[in-house]
Amino acid sequence: MLIVNEKEIQQSYGMKAAITDVKAVLRTYGAEKINNPHRTVLDFPQHEASALYMPSADLSDEVSAVKVVTVFPKNPLWGKATTQGVILLSDAEDGEHLAMMNASYLTRLRTGALSCIATDFLARKDARVLTIIGTGAMGFEQALGVLAVRDIERILLVNRTPEKAEKFGEKLRAFGVTLPFEVIENVSIAVRQADIICCATRSNQPVFNGQDLKPGTHINGVGSYLPHMREVDDTTVSRASKIIVDDLAGVKDEAGELIHAANQGKWSFDDIYGELYELAIRIKTGRENEEEITFFKSVGAAYFDLAVAKGVYYQSKERNIGMEIEV
Repeated sequence: MLIVNEKEIQQSYGMKAAITDVKAVLRTYGAEKINNPHRTVLDFPQHEASALYMPSADLSDEVSAVKVVTVFPKNPLWGKATTQGVILLSDAEDGEHLAMMNASYLTRLRTGALSCIATDFLARKDARVLTIIGTGAMGFEQALGVLAVRDIERILLVNRTPEKAEKFGEKLRAFGVTLPFEVIENVSIAVRQADIICCATRSNQPVFNGQDLKPGTHINGVGSYLPHMREVDDTTVSRASKIIVDDLAGVKDEAGELIHAANQGKWSFDDIYGELYELAIRIKTGRENEEEITFFKSVGAAYFDLAVAKGVYYQSKERNIGMEIEV
């Protein structure tokens, strides 16, 4: 079995490859060749934490994966990462375990790839201002995903701790992103200027007022993944001309903002325009005019992790990356 650590993955596998692999798995899903059981979530209320177990299989490529990811928000107090994960990749023809790899970076990367694909279909072609709300680890790949498909001219950064937003901007510069960035403490100002908004928080309350959205704005919401969490408000949900989701079954159980809007009687899951794979295989259209407000909601699904894990495995074998062990 091949063991690939986080550093090795980051040095060899980036956003461009992830976008290619996620697009491919969306097409495979559209061909009904993906087995994606619902994930199991174990909650640890005393720590305000959770563990997620996510299995999936690609029936055409005969490979399966299980991702285990833990989210412990208090970990930074002890110098530990909030999110930790591993992916086990197995051969679905003979059961051989092919690889074990770190999953934290890959989770961020495949989520950024998903938002990239959604943004390409749904954001205006002339979008120039990107607002990122939540400048933690997840937000970085969100920025990279949007920058891969739109000619952004300014990046506005919003975070409860402005110093953290400043460090985020410096990290973008260190990565080679030369665009000007500005830390904005007033979220309304940042939202009113935005053509594209990426929300990457673990908030239990909406992080902006939907009335501040200008016509033509596209929103990617990727941070909230449990029923009690909400990044966008009912107003945003109601104003959205098109709501696209990454995985309909998962969203119905886990997307707090949509669950809340449905429970308030202000919106229905029947109003969802479609799933991302339907855009990828061209059975649904993306943006149709310059005035539409569009919203992509992602809670994650195991087959997206499978897609990037496969990509890392094949690339690692080709480049002789990682360490082989006997199991």
